[in-house]
Amino acid sequence: MPKWIKIILSVIGALAGVVIIAFAGISMYIIFNKEKVLKMMTTELNKNLNGTITIAKLDPTFFKGFPGVSVSLKDVVIKDKQWPVHHHTLLEAKNFDVSVNAAALLHGSVEINKIDISDAAIDLFTDSSGYSNTAVFKSKPKDSVKVEKNTSPSTQIKRFGLSNVNFTVDDRKAYKLFKFEVQDVDGRMQWPSTGWHANISLKTMVKSFSFNTRQGSFMKEKLLDGDFDITYNEPSKLITVAPKVLNIGGEAFTIGGRFDLGKPNVNFVLNIVNDKILWVNASNLLSPNITKSLRMFNIDEPIAVTCDIAGAFGGGGDPSIFVTAKVRDNVVTTPGVKIENCSFNGVFSNNYVNGKGYNDANSVIKLYHFNGTYKKVPFTIDTAFINNLNTPVATGIFKSRFDIAKLNGAIGDDDLRFTKGYADLKLAYKADLVNYRISKPQLGGTINIKNADVSYVPRNLNFKNSAITIKFAGNDLLLNNIRMQSGRSIVYMDGRVNNFLNLYYTAPEKIILKWQVHSPQLHLAEFLGFLNSTRPVEEVKTKGKKNNINDALSTAFQKGKAEIHLKVDKVYYKNFLATDATADFLMADNSIRVNNVSVKHAGGSLKLNGNFVQSGKLNDFTVNTKVDNVNTSAFFAAFNNFGMNSFTSQNLSGFLSAQAHLTGKINGAGNIVPGSLKGLTTVDLKEGALLNFKPITSVGKFAFPFRDLKNIRFQTLNMKFDIDGDKINISPMQINSSAINMNVAGVYSLSKGTNIALDIPLRNPKGDTAIIDATERNKKRMKGIVLHILAADGDDGKIKIKWNKNHDKDKKDDKKPENTDEKTGT
Repeated sequence: MPKWIKIILSVIGALAGVVIIAFAGISMYIIFNKEKVLKMMTTELNKNLNGTITIAKLDPTFFKGFPGVSVSLKDVVIKDKQWPVHHHTLLEAKNFDVSVNAAALLHGSVEINKIDISDAAIDLFTDSSGYSNTAVFKSKPKDSVKVEKNTSPSTQIKRFGLSNVNFTVDDRKAYKLFKFEVQDVDGRMQWPSTGWHANISLKTMVKSFSFNTRQGSFMKEKLLDGDFDITYNEPSKLITVAPKVLNIGGEAFTIGGRFDLGKPNVNFVLNIVNDKILWVNASNLLSPNITKSLRMFNIDEPIAVTCDIAGAFGGGGDPSIFVTAKVRDNVVTTPGVKIENCSFNGVFSNNYVNGKGYNDANSVIKLYHFNGTYKKVPFTIDTAFINNLNTPVATGIFKSRFDIAKLNGAIGDDDLRFTKGYADLKLAYKADLVNYRISKPQLGGTINIKNADVSYVPRNLNFKNSAITIKFAGNDLLLNNIRMQSGRSIVYMDGRVNNFLNLYYTAPEKIILKWQVHSPQLHLAEFLGFLNSTRPVEEVKTKGKKNNINDALSTAFQKGKAEIHLKVDKVYYKNFLATDATADFLMADNSIRVNNVSVKHAGGSLKLNGNFVQSGKLNDFTVNTKVDNVNTSAFFAAFNNFGMNSFTSQNLSGFLSAQAHLTGKINGAGNIVPGSLKGLTTVDLKEGALLNFKPITSVGKFAFPFRDLKNIRFQTLNMKFDIDGDKINISPMQINSSAINMNVAGVYSLSKGTNIALDIPLRNPKGDTAIIDATERNKKRMKGIVLHILAADGDDGKIKIKWNKNHDKDKKDDKKPENTDEKTGT
């Protein structure tokens, strides 16, 4: 080994020996002078305190702080002078390890290089008057001498550590509470001339992080784990936290910030960034009042968020919170609505209007360039606002253009089913997202539907090539420029629902839709679906489940009322044709009320009022009708001879006027149910003729062979019929004609049971028209021989003509005196 190396090693060994001997000497000094050293440290520390520090025991820890000297302080307690009043101990540590500068210690001073605190509680308390137990530390004199660059006084700690420490900041004046269960903190300090710089590794559980204890804690029960890079600038009194990754509750956030110590209330700003976090996880980090509001919404996939929190530690109330979010191709759930393929940029702020405070009532969520699909219906919202998280209200302008068939998924196809066409809508809305049934949504704007094919499922009605414009004006709903086509029928409609939005959410069954309807031609057979019973509204089966939008819409369709004022140029129904038709309808639940029906038909007019009530597959109806001067033959033909087979439109001519009150049942095909018709009818026939009526022509073959009974003409004929099921009771009436006179009474049956009595004088009434005196003419009409004939059912079911044997018996009975003996006739 070269000599110079031997010399170097010898020197190093000698120096090491000296250090070890010195270290051992110092340690021995401390061991034998523990009370003295403890008193020195206590005295030195108490110099800067407005209170007391007590240390129960001091032990050297030898090599733990080598080459310095380390001591372990046991049961260290720091109290301010007001402790007897508030009982909040600033520091209470079981173990307080201090590493001091050995050389300074020999010179009678204490310079601390490192402090380790474990099994301790730190409580920074401020009472309601503003007094803080941190007043235990004396303020530094303003004219104190500046510390030179390379000095290391006791106030400059180079390293510190915390383990199992409960750290609390309890500010009763500002209603703030910050409480941490510190598992481990390791910090390194540097002391440049401008202040200090610290690198800190932190692992702690957040028990409370409340800027306002009345609102609750941020990050409650969340574990914080990460590093901090902190710098303090003495001239500007500013603490700067460089952005570093900090894990909060398992989520990685990049956090930076600054704290301004130069103001009476320490102002701070925290900047938080996470590029990939679930909405529910982000909302759970906020205070309960904000979390509660945000939980009304959900976003399925992770989103990118930033959060700026700014406030003052000494001031009251919540800090300012400003959050941004980027959502792309996600699924967003709001109360009652699920939106897919959703993208937008969002902003949250609890300071919507400056000067109104940082609180829920002054909070706002702003959504920009919102795009998505609801039940496959695409839409956009340029800007949407959700104001006041106490009672959140959403506002915005909703735009969409889509194939209308997609509405089937949005509103369900149990009521309306679209197969063709498109919709174009632009709506401005304002909606309370929580109490929308109390505070009703407000809508304004237009929905245009064109070239649509739609079916109204409950009544099996189908419309082609339809168009509609829907306008929301305040609470009212306007339906304009409607064109609907069903088969050969074309209908133009304008409608209105007053107070629509209020009733839609509270009592949809009370909705009244008022229609003004015009049609150039209407084929009633294409609308027989109105005679079909609608299915009942199904109750929600899930226990506790509230009716959603679709339920209210279904109820509105099925139980709401429609008031229809109809004007039709031409009305067709089977053989019936009417013109200039007007009518008023009220459709309510399963009933249709018909009022003021007026049509022109067969050269005359018809008027009608009535009511139809749907009961199962049949419809009960009541009608009052008036017929004025219609062509009798055309009238009978139009109504299919009213179900009669033996007496048809070919058997009668003239001009008919009639009044009727009828009840009965009608089926879904629009046909009267056999045997259900009941009522009373009066008929006046003028300038009439009885044509080829078989009961009369049969009698004429043998009784009046020389008279034309195939064409019996009469000036007037008054008839009264009492209809009871398939029986028509003919009240006694007189027929005075050019060929024959007769009295008629009895029953005409639409099935079996016809029994009509005909009294026909043989004399020819041809000359009776010359008799001016009506009384004389009436006496003469039945003189001479009178045939008493009965038209009744034969064995083959056809009407047969025979002598009315009961007529003579009835006549004899009428002539019997009272008390006549039936056997002797006396």
